[in-house]
Amino acid sequence: MGLIMSNRDDLKKRRFAGLTGLGDLPFHRSGQSFMTPLFCRIGVLILFSLCLSACTGRSREAFLVLSDIAAGEGPSRLKEVTPAPQRREHTLGIDGRRYLADIYLPGEPAKAALLMVPGAAEKGKNDPRLVSFAKSLARARFAVLVPDLPDLKKLQVNSGNIEEIKDLFSWLSQRSNLAPEGRAGIFAFSYSAGPGLVAALDPETGPKIKFFFAVGPYYSLDDVLTFFTTGYYEKDGELLHRKPNAYGKWIFVLSNVDRLSSRRDRELLRAMAERKKNALEAPLDDLAAQLGAEGRRVYRFVTNQDPAMVTELKKDLPPSILTDLKRLDLANKDLSKLHCDLIIVHGFDDDIIPYTQSIALAEAVPEDRVDLYLVDGLAHVDLEPGLLSKFRLWRAVGNLLEERSSVPAPANFSSSFIDTP
Repeated sequence: MGLIMSNRDDLKKRRFAGLTGLGDLPFHRSGQSFMTPLFCRIGVLILFSLCLSACTGRSREAFLVLSDIAAGEGPSRLKEVTPAPQRREHTLGIDGRRYLADIYLPGEPAKAALLMVPGAAEKGKNDPRLVSFAKSLARARFAVLVPDLPDLKKLQVNSGNIEEIKDLFSWLSQRSNLAPEGRAGIFAFSYSAGPGLVAALDPETGPKIKFFFAVGPYYSLDDVLTFFTTGYYEKDGELLHRKPNAYGKWIFVLSNVDRLSSRRDRELLRAMAERKKNALEAPLDDLAAQLGAEGRRVYRFVTNQDPAMVTELKKDLPPSILTDLKRLDLANKDLSKLHCDLIIVHGFDDDIIPYTQSIALAEAVPEDRVDLYLVDGLAHVDLEPGLLSKFRLWRAVGNLLEERSSVPAPANFSSSFIDTP
């Protein structure tokens, strides 16, 4: 298994190998838009590649979808040749539980359904970039379900997300008008890929999931905790270091602060996270001095920088936190039981979850079920790829379109767009 796994054309199905993430934005970049610069810079390369190759209908369609993602809400060729999708807000009642979600309906019959898990983002399903992205996929004839998950909007990832994903996917996959012949998959970003994959291992839900696309996922939470607190990670038995983004440790705090029994400690740790959201270099000594015993144990854990101390400090965390970590961890799960095609993309420059986590995840899944693509310049959500990575983005979209069904590309996706300015 190599670093960049793109050589499996002998498999019966080609698999999607990468796009960039939309959720889990670093605090200090939360107001930036990265989608347009990313795709504007790859257009010339892709057009050149198309002209040199024997272009299939799918490759031309992939170019149109990629260009539409780049355009956002602006004009694009895909918008000219496809009906506008409809965005409808629904309240879903599932076994007595209620979910608020947007459904993006293609202007033509859907070929497949997609549950898009937003990731930890405060705007949830209404993040403008996520809205534009969902519309582009709907134009490609995916019926896209984007739920509002309250905990993720509060930047909290926890094991409760597993049941939410199971509920939502089961509802989606049973709608024949959205998921013809049950053709449905999951799109998840960063930490939210963890609960999504745990849901995919469920004996009832798992067989319904046909494909799963994960951007920057984790495998071992112990290793991720070590990385985002100390900056150390292991590759081929060697301990390496890079400066981690402080975002990861404060997401951990926000995800677990409500599990503390002390109200005062909960308030203080939440205040710390809010302060770091506004300025990552902000001092915390004044708040740390007021923590009680329980809060101090959490604070010592997230501020520790010695990898040799992580295991011992983790043992001192409240039992409720340890229980949740165990449920969300993938390293203690039997991933050989995964039913779906798993497509992973991860950046070498990711400073929140190291790319070695995706290598470990891919190695834990049966070889005929997984494709892993590692790309230069993908720093969790911001992508400045080299030449090969740009080419893979075009291939990635084409492979995602293959996951919809075996239905040929619609006739109006003609090659005439190559001559269109």
